[in-house]
Amino acid sequence: MSATPSGLPWAPALAVLERGLLQRDEAARVLLLAAVAGEHVLLLGPPGTAKSELARRLQCLLPGARYFERLLTRFTVPEELFGPLSLRALEEDRYERLTEGYLPAAEVVFLDEVFKANSAILNTLLSLLHERQFDNGSQRLAVPLRCLVGASNEQPQDDSLLAFYDRFLLRVPVLPVDDAHFTQLLTDPPASLTEVPPAAQLAPQQLQALREQAPTVALGEPVLAHLLAARNQASQSEYPVSDRRWRQLVTLLQVQAASQQAKVVQPWDLWVLPFVLASGPVEVPAWREWFLHRVARTEPMPLDGLERAVQAFEQQLDIERRAPADVQDDNAGKLALARAIVGPDAARDDMVRITSDRAQHHFSRIHIAARVAQCDALLLQLQSLRDDTETLARQIITEARAYAWLPPSWRDAICNEHTARCDRLHNWCQRLQAARDGFAELPVSAEAPPTEPAPVTWSAH
Repeated sequence: MSATPSGLPWAPALAVLERGLLQRDEAARVLLLAAVAGEHVLLLGPPGTAKSELARRLQCLLPGARYFERLLTRFTVPEELFGPLSLRALEEDRYERLTEGYLPAAEVVFLDEVFKANSAILNTLLSLLHERQFDNGSQRLAVPLRCLVGASNEQPQDDSLLAFYDRFLLRVPVLPVDDAHFTQLLTDPPASLTEVPPAAQLAPQQLQALREQAPTVALGEPVLAHLLAARNQASQSEYPVSDRRWRQLVTLLQVQAASQQAKVVQPWDLWVLPFVLASGPVEVPAWREWFLHRVARTEPMPLDGLERAVQAFEQQLDIERRAPADVQDDNAGKLALARAIVGPDAARDDMVRITSDRAQHHFSRIHIAARVAQCDALLLQLQSLRDDTETLARQIITEARAYAWLPPSWRDAICNEHTARCDRLHNWCQRLQAARDGFAELPVSAEAPPTEPAPVTWSAH
């Protein structure tokens, strides 16, 4: 499967962001979507997880965009971010900063350890992030900021930082690579970005046209229903989602849909919910599961009872095959004698088979027909469920592969879950069919009591 379906206009940009970076498909897509929508992103994770590399690559995708980067500490002073004071302005009794080359003049900004800044810096950043304005002396100036990428080792614990934390619409956990990719991490060449092809660059005119088109995209009833369910889910969090964040989310969804020339927001667009609604990294997996269950239909199916039913028929068939002949019948002794006579001579297996068949318990036709009918009833149910499940799987897998923004790791998980579910049902149908054939081949006796056997039972739990 390709990393990104070709239907996304910015597939080359995603390729640039992800090149040589393992398990960064979520962060790359969120970062690109933020740049397209003009929103801000917070990358949360330990040092050495490519947070700064992603931010620098984003700047490379925006031709001519001015870039500003700083590592913040508790000793960082406002002059380092917003520019030094103008001496000429001070001579004229004006308190103004020289902002050229500093954050107020930048279009893409990366601030590492963003929560370690002091209150003077954070208060200025609040208006910069939300209003795109900077108070320079007595003037309030518009800033060209497109996207500010913040990075931190952990989410803030101080309540005084929550307002600033909330200014980042998108918050993405960035974790070290897992064990499955560790060998690749050690053996792959270092990730490097030498050149950005023209096709990967995000033209300002293109982004502006997209943002103007976005408000015309409708939400649609299915998405509204999902958002209502998401609101109920979010209400259980320790930190409720603000009305402003819900409104920003809708705008983000419209931009994302417009980027694929859609007229209506689709349920698949909701993949970004974990990074907007989760109050912190610990909640992201639960929100990801919420999306996968509701939109990708990976919610658990009550299949254990059906597996136990198949096992029950297999066990019953084994019991009936092993049932000995009637006590008066001396075929069991004849079987032992036949084996002793034949010994290892494989050419005389037919003699053993015939004698063995006579040593088995024989059943009435009514008994066999009843067992076959019981299998057929369950088999019909299983086959119907298998067919419905395969139909749903084909639909979901096709949609997931066609939806360009979906992270490839999510697509793989969706495809694997639906494929595994279909395989389980197909296997159970085969096993039950084999049991049904086994019942049909049981030895028949006209002298056996013509009674119908008790149904095979199993526990549903």
